[in-house]
Amino acid sequence: MRFSISTAFQPVDHLPVLARAADELGYHSMAVPDHVVDLEELATPYPYTADGGRRWTHEAPWPDPWVLIGSLAAVTTRLRFLTSIYVPAIRSPFQVAKSVGTAAVLSGNRVALGVGIGWCREEFDLLGQDFRTRGRRTDEALALMAELWKPGWTEFEGEFYSAPRLVMEPTPTERIPILVGGLSEVAFRRAARHDGWVGDIYSTDEAVAHATRLADVRRELGAEGDFSVVVALSDAFLPEQFERAEAGGVTDCWTMPWAYYHGLECSVEQKVDALERFAQDVMAPLGGA
Repeated sequence: MRFSISTAFQPVDHLPVLARAADELGYHSMAVPDHVVDLEELATPYPYTADGGRRWTHEAPWPDPWVLIGSLAAVTTRLRFLTSIYVPAIRSPFQVAKSVGTAAVLSGNRVALGVGIGWCREEFDLLGQDFRTRGRRTDEALALMAELWKPGWTEFEGEFYSAPRLVMEPTPTERIPILVGGLSEVAFRRAARHDGWVGDIYSTDEAVAHATRLADVRRELGAEGDFSVVVALSDAFLPEQFERAEAGGVTDCWTMPWAYYHGLECSVEQKVDALERFAQDVMAPLGGA
C-alpha cells in the first residue's frame, strides 16, 4: 500500500513543510485538488455529499495545482505528485499540456495527471467552455496532450481540437501517467484505458467493490500493465485494515494523518508530528517506511 498526503483545504504556507516531511518519511505522493474559483451560489449540486453541499468553506484555498506542484517539487527529491482531480475540459488542452509537461520536466518526472470531466456547470460557464461536451472533449484532450508530450513535430485533427504542425518544448523524458476519476460506467472505462482511477472517500468494502469492477472492465478491454486505484478509506486505521484494502485491489490511499492524532484543525507542527507517527504506526509495519 502506498500513501499519498492530501493537500485539500490546507493553508498554503503549510504545504512546503508537509512536502519536505513526507519526502523524508517515505510517503509516496501528495494529492492536489483543483478548482479555479469557488462561486458563492451554485445550482449544480456537489456530487460527493448526500445533500449536495460542498465540503469546504469559501475561505478554503485552491492554489493552482501546477504552480503548487512545481514549487513543492523544488523542495523535495523523491516525493511524487498527482492531481485529485484536475479538469482539462474547462481549459485549453494546449495550456494544460504545457503546464503539466513543464512540471514533469522540472520535477524529474514525478507527476501524474489525475483528471475528471468536472461537475460544476457554473465554473464551465464562467470559463467559456461547453459543459455538455465535457466528456468527449476530455477524451480528445488527453489524446492531443499525449501527442504534444512527444519530442519533435506533431499534428492533430479531432472533433474539437486541431493542431497544425508544431512542437511543444520542453518535452518530458518519461510518459506522464493518466489517472481518471468518476463513478459512472463511462468513467470506469475511461480509467481502464489509462493508468489508474482516483476515487473519493469510501469504506473498505466500497473501495474493494470499485477496484473489483475496474479490474473486470480492464479485462473486458484487454488492458495490461500497472494500474493504480487511489482512494481515501473511512474505516481503515490499523495496518491490517489497510492490508485488507490492498488485498482487494486498492494500491494507494490518500490521507490526512493529522486527523487521526490531532484532528483536522491543528498546527503545522502537529501535522508533521502526525506524519511521523503514521509512518511509524502504519507504514513501517506494512514495509513502506
